[in-house]
Amino acid sequence: MALTHFHNGTIWLGASTETADSLLVDDGVIVAIGSTDVEAQLAEAAAESGSLTDSVDLEVVDLDGGFLMPSFGDGHAHPIFGGLEVEGPQVRSCSSVAEIIAEVARFAEANPELEWITGASYDGSLVAGGLFDARWLDEAVSDRPVVLRAWDYHTVWCNSRALELAGITADTPEPTLGEIPRRGDGSPLGTLREWGAVDLVDAVRPPLDESVRLRALERAADYYLERGVTWVQDAWVEPADVKTYLAASAQGRLTIRFNLALYADPRSFSEQLPAMIEARRRVEELADPMLSARTVKFFADGVVENETGSLLEPYCSSLHNHGLRVWEGETLAEAVRAVDAAGFQVHIHAIGDAAVRQALDAIESAIAANGSRDRRPVIAHAQLVDSADLDRFAELGVIANMQPLWAQLDDLMTVLTVPRLGEDRARQQYRMHSILDGGGRLSFGSDWPCTSGTPVEGLAIGTSRQNEAGEPDGGWTPEEIVDIDRALDAYSTAVAHQAFADHSAEPWGSIQVGASADLIRFDHDPRDLTPRELALTRIAATYLGGVAVHSQA
Repeated sequence: MALTHFHNGTIWLGASTETADSLLVDDGVIVAIGSTDVEAQLAEAAAESGSLTDSVDLEVVDLDGGFLMPSFGDGHAHPIFGGLEVEGPQVRSCSSVAEIIAEVARFAEANPELEWITGASYDGSLVAGGLFDARWLDEAVSDRPVVLRAWDYHTVWCNSRALELAGITADTPEPTLGEIPRRGDGSPLGTLREWGAVDLVDAVRPPLDESVRLRALERAADYYLERGVTWVQDAWVEPADVKTYLAASAQGRLTIRFNLALYADPRSFSEQLPAMIEARRRVEELADPMLSARTVKFFADGVVENETGSLLEPYCSSLHNHGLRVWEGETLAEAVRAVDAAGFQVHIHAIGDAAVRQALDAIESAIAANGSRDRRPVIAHAQLVDSADLDRFAELGVIANMQPLWAQLDDLMTVLTVPRLGEDRARQQYRMHSILDGGGRLSFGSDWPCTSGTPVEGLAIGTSRQNEAGEPDGGWTPEEIVDIDRALDAYSTAVAHQAFADHSAEPWGSIQVGASADLIRFDHDPRDLTPRELALTRIAATYLGGVAVHSQA
């Protein structure tokens, strides 16, 4: 018997419940909550063994006035991408094109053996329209291909050598599901938008060694554990990624829980579905509590900043342009019905209001065709939701997985987003409070590495709608502010619901008797902190199955 007793602090049981003052864990499972029940359990253990100190392994954790709650989950992220960023030039922190060029040159000189220079992720707002020129990168490296991903991971910036190897010229036609911005003479500028264009370069890039990918996955897990996250929805999984996860599981290298969302491509979906079913079977065969593959990921559109987010009304900056519709006609509904019939959870990226409506329609069609069941469909981002569609989230049982860090007036919003949407429409973004008030479910995610994967930073924004400078007073679109209890729930128990944690062999995601002790400890109650204090708060300890897998020194 291995008991852990947490006491002398606040134990948060959820947004709509009371707190407790004491918690007992036995071999990683919660067995008693509240001082009365905990003392009874400890007395029973002592009576059975004769002495707690002699026969029972008892660890006492003094919270010292701190705060204990269910661990965080990340309902939408890209962990392998995030882990790989360290492997290339460090351009994320660069604040100008000149800094990026200097960093690429430094990295290339330090790594002469690399055939390709690849990295992520640069700030697309550094240049008007997000249009970066290949000739700028040529100044850093001209004899080897260079490919950099933008922060949105929907865009890449290439040097001339990369364009040459990919065969992208003035004569290259516009690809399906992609865009090649061009100069006045028709030659490719160097920026490629969305998969149809990015795939042209990816097709000629050599694959990464599996050891690099495994290292990236382990790095991502360490990143998350330090931030109190013990479950992650990998929201874009291709066959090579499945191989990496299977290898990590077989080698016992998964240190947090992952669920795989297998990527559905409209250009090849009919061939993909059997492979998705086989991938799920292979994951289930491992019976690893750290790994599942129950989800299929769809892209309904792109992003507003590229004018590829799908809108009901055209962009202010490009009349008659409604953005990119990834699945034309009824093809999304047809594919969603097929995936749903195969027993997968549906997870749809939908940024613009037209994409959100298309996603809701597709889910509604699956329910009508395949009947009632516990499907927990997810619409990720839901950046712009038309008022007519708000109540449909609750009606259809759709989880809105939003990124609270994005709901602020930062450079991305003011330089790229608002000018494209216009002031009135921009104020309809990230309607978190409206979703909840309509009876819908709200879970949080980060979309890391597109933006920070630190939950407390997202919580600070979601509960204030203010940027780092504390602007504007009262918050941007303050009617959509989410109170701290519901925000904590959205980043913990609501994500666990999205993850079907209650259906797991080892139920987790809440503080209740019988649940796995997946917990995080704060030194201070986050509900008492200002937004700025909350954003800077560090997790004192992260527990997975009752074991402290991360703690601050």
